[in-house]
Amino acid sequence: MTSSGPPITFDPIAISDVPRRLGDLKASGGPLVVRSPASGEVIGQVTASTAADVVGVVRGLRQSQTTWESDGLEARIGHVLRLRDWLLANAHTLTKLVQDETGKPWQEASIEVPLSCDFINYYCRNAKSFLAGSHPRPHSLLTASKRLSIVHRPYPVVGVISAWNFPFVLPLMDCLPALLAGASVVVKPSEVTPLALGEVVRAWTQEIKAPPVFACAQGAGEVGAAVVDHVDYVQFTGSTRSGRAVAIRAAERLIPCSLELGGKDAAIVLADADLDRAVNGVMWGAFANAGQVCLSIERVYVEAPIYEAFVDKLAERVRSLRVGPDDQRYQADVGALATQAQMEIVRRQVDEAVAQGARAVTGGHPVGAGTFFEPTVLVDVDQSMACMREETFGPTLPVMKVRDVDEAVTLANDSPYGLSATVWTTSRKRAEEVAHRLEVGAVNVNDAFSNFLCFPLPHAGWKSSGIGSRMGGAQGILKYCRPQVMTTPRLSLRRELTWYPYSARVGRPLLAAMRLLASRGPRAPRP
Repeated sequence: MTSSGPPITFDPIAISDVPRRLGDLKASGGPLVVRSPASGEVIGQVTASTAADVVGVVRGLRQSQTTWESDGLEARIGHVLRLRDWLLANAHTLTKLVQDETGKPWQEASIEVPLSCDFINYYCRNAKSFLAGSHPRPHSLLTASKRLSIVHRPYPVVGVISAWNFPFVLPLMDCLPALLAGASVVVKPSEVTPLALGEVVRAWTQEIKAPPVFACAQGAGEVGAAVVDHVDYVQFTGSTRSGRAVAIRAAERLIPCSLELGGKDAAIVLADADLDRAVNGVMWGAFANAGQVCLSIERVYVEAPIYEAFVDKLAERVRSLRVGPDDQRYQADVGALATQAQMEIVRRQVDEAVAQGARAVTGGHPVGAGTFFEPTVLVDVDQSMACMREETFGPTLPVMKVRDVDEAVTLANDSPYGLSATVWTTSRKRAEEVAHRLEVGAVNVNDAFSNFLCFPLPHAGWKSSGIGSRMGGAQGILKYCRPQVMTTPRLSLRRELTWYPYSARVGRPLLAAMRLLASRGPRAPRP
């Protein structure tokens, strides 16, 4: 395929002095060094590539895809299950790579491999029913003699551009359903975290001996732009600004895309909430992965009667969190930020909030030798502050007192983002009422992130948080397919009633029958 139009530029927040390469794909650049954000130590060396290399990679994937699709679903499931077995056998090594390139605590890094395997099991178990064709019943006289069929055919080459916050599980959640659907896949992880996923793609052909339908195009913005310019479907995870660039380019090429973008998720704590559970849950939802989660709780609205008690308990428990590097002994709760650029975003938002009258009741400063930032609770904030309006993606939590649930809902909806929200209350009825008023794609009641662990549910953002979704049961794999329909005559006639030659003898009875059937449709309500 050819491309045209202006080049894509990606959000520079994700681009720093980190290595870039194109996996095992005849890279043409020189060696670059990968460093851990937690310590600054060298953890590997990779080879850079150029965007031009992507063209050849996609060409090869396109050639291999036809055989991959024709081999059938059972063969594809077999390869993916063998990959799962390899992931489990190499879980410790892969987890160490994830931890080294992200600075996560060991517990957070170690969940990515088993969660990926659980995801593989779910889709391999259900792929046959999800991809099964269907035969709708004809709905009218004109089509009564037809057998109707719908089958699902994959897009030939799917491009997955992923983020650095979960560099292992997130791209696999996008790549594996596409492979099961019968597509070839080129994945571009963030240039900040190139190691763990690159090892998986290497294993696909070298260890699993699977067909060459899975390639890794690692690099910075120019490589991501080349992916968008040459694939048939794009799944992008990243900033809203970069996502808009992807959407514009995809629209120019008339290819579909799915975008998971930024968030500014709100927690609403009602006066009847279980205070201990709310404090513990909001704290974890805000500071897990150092706040670098698309579903992170980034602002809290607490009803006035329990505001003081909530803030006191929250500050006390946040002070007990352990910040720093972790050497697999579970000695840290909050890890490093992925880049120095992300550190500066967090520092700026906190400093601006304090300058405008907010108070940090705990935290508020970088700490340690790496890109660590103290878990920070801000009070006396207002809706105009950057910490309440801009995506932070860091370990900060502004807490605001509200009069009642109506004010909380109004403020929660006062955002360009709409990824998810949480509601904390002991009343299921109240929780459902509040959830139905929130302008977000998911609402977790008395919990955080739980929707992301439920594979039958779509993970989708509203407003500037994206378009399309990942997961969602059947939709999570059908999104990588195009519906192909077929009509087949049930009777072998010389000609259909609607064919030439037209005549009153056939046309008038046919028209009368169609009018009669149409008149028997649903009745309009009386005014």
